[in-house]
Amino acid sequence: MLFDPARIWLYHERLSAIPEEMGQVLEYSACSPNIKERRDHSCALFDAQGRLIAQAEHIPVHLGAMPYLMEWLLERVEWCEGDMVLTNDPYRAGTHLPDWTLVAPVFVEGVLVGFVANRAHHADTGGSVPGSMPIAREIYEEGLRIPPVHILRWNELQLPLLELILNNVRTPEERKGDLMAQIGANRIGILRLQQLLESEGVALWRERWEQLLTYSEQITRAVLAQIPEGEYPYEDFLDDDGRGNLNLPIRVCLRVPDGELGTVCFDFTGTAPATEGGLNAPEAVTRSACYYVVRCLMGSEVPTNGGCWAPVRVLAPEGTLVNAVLPAAVAGGNVETSQRIVDTVLSALAKALPDRIPACSQGTMNNLLFGGYDPYRKRTYVYYETIGGGAGACATADGASGIQVHMTNTRNTPIEAIESAYPVRVLEYRYAERTGGAGKYRGGDGIVRTFQFLADTTLTLLTERRRRAPMGTQGGKPGKRGQNLLHMEGEMDAEMVKGVLRVHAGTVLTIRTPGGGGYGQPTMRTVRSTESLTEASTHLEPPPAQNAPTQGREERPPAPAPHLDSTPSVTP
Repeated sequence: MLFDPARIWLYHERLSAIPEEMGQVLEYSACSPNIKERRDHSCALFDAQGRLIAQAEHIPVHLGAMPYLMEWLLERVEWCEGDMVLTNDPYRAGTHLPDWTLVAPVFVEGVLVGFVANRAHHADTGGSVPGSMPIAREIYEEGLRIPPVHILRWNELQLPLLELILNNVRTPEERKGDLMAQIGANRIGILRLQQLLESEGVALWRERWEQLLTYSEQITRAVLAQIPEGEYPYEDFLDDDGRGNLNLPIRVCLRVPDGELGTVCFDFTGTAPATEGGLNAPEAVTRSACYYVVRCLMGSEVPTNGGCWAPVRVLAPEGTLVNAVLPAAVAGGNVETSQRIVDTVLSALAKALPDRIPACSQGTMNNLLFGGYDPYRKRTYVYYETIGGGAGACATADGASGIQVHMTNTRNTPIEAIESAYPVRVLEYRYAERTGGAGKYRGGDGIVRTFQFLADTTLTLLTERRRRAPMGTQGGKPGKRGQNLLHMEGEMDAEMVKGVLRVHAGTVLTIRTPGGGGYGQPTMRTVRSTESLTEASTHLEPPPAQNAPTQGREERPPAPAPHLDSTPSVTP
């Protein structure tokens, strides 16, 4: 079938404008800095068959998992006009418990024509620690698990259900405000999609949706057909699970089958079994990571929709790190294991397309959570953020510095927003100079972010790439590993990778995020106009102790953080 790319792009732009506007409504009307400032939310449109037809440029780990949720929901829910269904269940195509997904049907003249959906990360959803991302052994420690339920029925808010949810979280007013913002975002999406379909007719737009899906699938198959036939295995590791289990392997075999032009299979057979510590990824997250990598192979002019995923097959054995089953804890699977899945899949793909795949980026979201009672504002509070780092270099350019990479697409929370809402002071926020790996093109630098807590707080850290550095490629050197340092009055500095700790007012936390890997031999680097000869020489061969690759050898684990009170501290 022949298409007019200009018309296809016009259809795409008109549709994708709707979830973009939904995102603006959600951002502007939410209560929490995590959604208002960090934009930790995603919006999308689906047809009546549950196929993704348009999305906003939001968060890959959210958006890639949503089609799997729609596939699961479609036949299990009775859809009526004015309904909205809420869920956060990771075993039913969710991601992790803080991500609340709201799905609403769209009707035109009494006929179901499609759906709008948004997913937003709520800073707390109950559980054993503020922020709901503990180093947990099972899902029940991580918070309230919400099966698909009608939070709106015929446009009526289900108050008993809302009360049940708000009674199980630490910051009920903030949660209610964010949920109302999600409802508002869906309502504007419903209105805009109805207006679009009514303006030119449902039948015409259904035909255009089919064209969009087919067009994106054809381009995806053409791109995948460029990968040489064969099998490309790779193995990478998570540092640890926070409970003493180190070097957890994620194995993938990229298969490009003979005779099936334009298809790929990602087979994760051999990946480590499910582990303690909450690093288990639901299957929807694993699929999302694989879809993201495939999408990265295509140009920005290709519409992103369900057609892109049609040629992609994912085999994720149940009960492993990449396919969690009840009661496995999953809080970190969404944020940390997803990043390592991307690293592993990209590295496998680099064997087939070495000139097109960049070096490893920081490979972590550097999750920071803290909460407690704010004595200044006289209220309970919970804070959550992810912190950017270095991107891997590619065949034509240095990696970007201080950026969110791969499965996250959020912003860092501004210092002003943090200090105006929470009992904390930000002492330092800068690039971590010379943490990017050396190479013909060097990796991007990480970030240094230093916090001083002004009140007693419960601190949670969930970070990676503190033992194994982000690898370079084509002779490039690895980026520098990240580091988290706690300084408590009267105590020596202590490193903390993953764990929960009760800290007192005055405690200082410094997080230095990893740099990205370098691309190509450092001796091939030429001096850029923006750097001096001295700067260039310092990037040729970083000190081995700081940048040496750790695969193939064990490192001494960081010293555990001291216990300050009865709150459990789980640090390897």
